[in-house]
Amino acid sequence: MEETILVINCGSSSLKIALFDGQLNKVSSGLAERLGKDDAFATVKGREERIDLSAGAGHKEALNALVNVWQDCGLLDETPAAIGHRVVHGGETFREAAPINDDALAAIKNCASLAPLHNPVNLTGIEATTALFPDVPQVAVFDTAFHHTLPPKAYLYALPRQLYNDWGIRRYGFHGTSHQFMLTETARILGKTPATTSIISAHLGNGCSITAIRDGNSVDTSMGLTPLEGLVMGTRSGDVDPGLFDFLANKDMNAEQVHRMLNKESGLLGLSGQTNDMRALCELADHGHEPSQTAIDVFCFRLARYVGAMMASLAHLDALVFTGGIGENSSLVRKRTLEHLGLFGFTVDGELNNHHGNISNGQIEGADSRFRVLVIPTNEELVIAREALVASRNG
Repeated sequence: MEETILVINCGSSSLKIALFDGQLNKVSSGLAERLGKDDAFATVKGREERIDLSAGAGHKEALNALVNVWQDCGLLDETPAAIGHRVVHGGETFREAAPINDDALAAIKNCASLAPLHNPVNLTGIEATTALFPDVPQVAVFDTAFHHTLPPKAYLYALPRQLYNDWGIRRYGFHGTSHQFMLTETARILGKTPATTSIISAHLGNGCSITAIRDGNSVDTSMGLTPLEGLVMGTRSGDVDPGLFDFLANKDMNAEQVHRMLNKESGLLGLSGQTNDMRALCELADHGHEPSQTAIDVFCFRLARYVGAMMASLAHLDALVFTGGIGENSSLVRKRTLEHLGLFGFTVDGELNNHHGNISNGQIEGADSRFRVLVIPTNEELVIAREALVASRNG
């Protein structure tokens, strides 16, 4: 079999893995869930059987199990040519994908304080693949790297400058691989080059962010020092008044409780009191559940407000692009959001929107819309595979 590339994306209790061939076609993918629990299991897409892992199984065991399935069915006869890892935070150290060596590992560890929920588990995935494939080039692809072009006026907080100088407190931005893919795909659809394309890219899933891309460069984005800032998300609050922390401290909530609430108990889940799943919220709203309707309204209004804010960073706009699980699949969210943006000249074609752009090369704008509006499925794994292959060959 020709050369293959593995793509690894580790969560705190999950492992996503994908296998690409040398032409960057996805061959297979797998998912391990509930890692560290008694009922940990894994699945390979397209195969019916569930792989039950041992009680408390971690990322290394899950990786071994998924690789064994591919080896048994002949999809991975030889060692991979390269392995690409999603790493959430690269700080100011990493401005592009980087081959993983001792220096890179040390730098990723140094960024752990900026992403304590993400970088340590990303390192766990790197350790697991290194143990399994010790001689294979491994590459870290950073969520933050695409945003290294942010200007100071966009990345600096209005705080004492010493906080940035000493501790790197600034806006970094995330979902960079998704926003990068939106840029290249939008340019392709519009017959332009990425370097001449300016878009607003809205990645909407359980995590949500929006980015202004001017002539191929990220110039503003909603997520900040951490992935908590910005839009309303599945369980994350997005923007809140910083005075909230003092207020809650006076109500005897400690820092850990506030952190958990803002990250795990807020957003769509907190507003609705029911679920963080937009599909379920829409069903509940249709049956008259007012808190679910309110959650949808807040989500769409905050998104529209951020679209308006992102336009301040652009000289022209080629398209507003929706992606991510919600962005790609919720015609209601797109419609409600665009209704808030009528003053800017956005309109939507109901039929094209209901078909999620699948019958119009992604386009859903109305005939009288001032701007293009596109729905583009994201493909972060492909970006990571491409970056891993290029960096491993150059490194």
